[in-house]
Amino acid sequence: MRHRSVADLMTPTAVSVGPGTTFKEIARLLDEFDITAVCVVDESNRPLGVVSEADLVRRRAAGAVLDTAGALMSSPAVVARPEWSVVRAARVMDRTRVKRLPVVDDGRLVGVLSRSDLVQLFLRRDRAIQEEIVEDVVTHTLGLSPSALSVEVEDGRVTLSGTVRRRSLVPVLLRLCNSVDGVVGVVDRLRYEDDDLSRK
Repeated sequence: MRHRSVADLMTPTAVSVGPGTTFKEIARLLDEFDITAVCVVDESNRPLGVVSEADLVRRRAAGAVLDTAGALMSSPAVVARPEWSVVRAARVMDRTRVKRLPVVDDGRLVGVLSRSDLVQLFLRRDRAIQEEIVEDVVTHTLGLSPSALSVEVEDGRVTLSGTVRRRSLVPVLLRLCNSVDGVVGVVDRLRYEDDDLSRK
């Protein structure tokens, strides 16, 4: 199975500013490009930090006189790499509570990944999800006959039914199906011939 990477989903042109960019210019860029944050980069296009809408509002509300990106930015920038899986990127976003990740390659800014980009995963067609599960998970990875199982997909929710040889295969099959891009849940209606787990 090949999971989509950050490079597959990122926007390859990131809006960035230099440390000397003014508060007003940052606000204008956020509005013009309909984005929630800009990356602050040095002369070599290496991320120094990020200025978000929240940074602008918070600093102004506090009455702080901070007029440049260098003074306003949150630093260091939380970044992703192009080869990361989108699952890894999503976990970093969740853990750090950010909505966008600058993407760096060899330390330089090459794009940006936003939460809205990640939503594309869940727009994947049901037929494509079903084919990947049957061909990659069931047949290739587990070596099972496609006719042994029924795989139904509706709105990203997978229903598995049929019979596997051993009970220990069930949790493996469920985990692999849950890891397929676009799957939002798996319903287990599987049966098994041999309860090998009860002998352990």
